[in-house]
Amino acid sequence: MPREITAFSNPLVKRIRTLREKKHRRDEGLFLAEGLRVLTEAREAGHLPQYLFFAADSAAHPLVRALIADVEDRGGDAIETNADILSKLSGKDNPQAVVGVYEEFTRTLDSLDRTRAGIWLVAERLRDPGNLGTILRTGDAVGAGGLILIGDCVDPFSVEAVRASMGALFTVPVVQSGWGDFLQWLRGGPGQLVGLSLDTTHDYRAARYAAPTFLLTGNEARGMPEDYAAACDLLVKIPMLGKADSLNAAVATAVMAYEVLAQQR
Repeated sequence: MPREITAFSNPLVKRIRTLREKKHRRDEGLFLAEGLRVLTEAREAGHLPQYLFFAADSAAHPLVRALIADVEDRGGDAIETNADILSKLSGKDNPQAVVGVYEEFTRTLDSLDRTRAGIWLVAERLRDPGNLGTILRTGDAVGAGGLILIGDCVDPFSVEAVRASMGALFTVPVVQSGWGDFLQWLRGGPGQLVGLSLDTTHDYRAARYAAPTFLLTGNEARGMPEDYAAACDLLVKIPMLGKADSLNAAVATAVMAYEVLAQQR
């Protein structure tokens, strides 16, 4: 049976609140996700929280009941609480009805099967959690095999990135890697590396993409380094007809991913 926590001074509440900071997430190996839709998608993808906090007035919802039952069956902890506690945990004034605390799941390049998908997303030094979450949602939408983060990227398990991914963190494999390791892995099998660049004349719709296609998006402010661009099999450009010189990184990734998808279909 779920237990009840309503006091801010509760040690578990204090502990879970610290997971909004990267240091504590790393120390604990845990991260936060919120919202019934997100937690349900995670459940359907085989991920259940170690701790499930839910508002008392949501306990009758069939999806909340299903989450509670599965969490307890798996040996997790279901905790009935109130909106104030949920707000403290999530950092939002209008909290969702459920908050889950999950174990971080890390993958390696060698665990990826590049033949399982025609599209893979690669992001280099991505700094904005909103962009990371949006790219994950794009990856889910186009059936990408995964997202490979290169270099010093924003933490995919941050509250902001998880929130922006709308559950895609649980459905799209994420790997963090250095550039050298990624390139060595990539060249060990089939794969076309396509870079999004302003320094090329190749229109993205005129190019031809060979599966599996790895779409490389550079840092939001600086783009990709010259040696990264030189390592690409193909550099393509999305035409800009107005005064802006480039699209937002996540938007550019989505435009490219759907062009690749259209060709491969």
